[in-house]
Amino acid sequence: MHIGTILIVINIVFLLAFCVILVYLVFLLIKALKKYIKSEPVRKEKAERARSLGEVLKRHRTECKMTQEFVAETLGVSRQAVSKWESGVSLR
Repeated sequence: MHIGTILIVINIVFLLAFCVILVYLVFLLIKALKKYIKSEPVRKEKAERARSLGEVLKRHRTECKMTQEFVAETLGVSRQAVSKWESGVSLR
């Protein structure tokens, strides 16, 4: 074999190896993106948990069509206390 032929074969081998590595990296990227897209409900749940107690209280209260007065009476506190919790003014 000529040295030129050997160099061409070596270049082809390196090019094939580079292509295989590139294809594998693209495969891993696609796999990671699919996993990220499927995790949207989990991310939304985590964002929900990150909300303050007052935000969660207000959302649940309004979803259940309850007034601040009703929640206050049920918990044995004043309506102003519930209002402060929901607005974030007071955490007690």
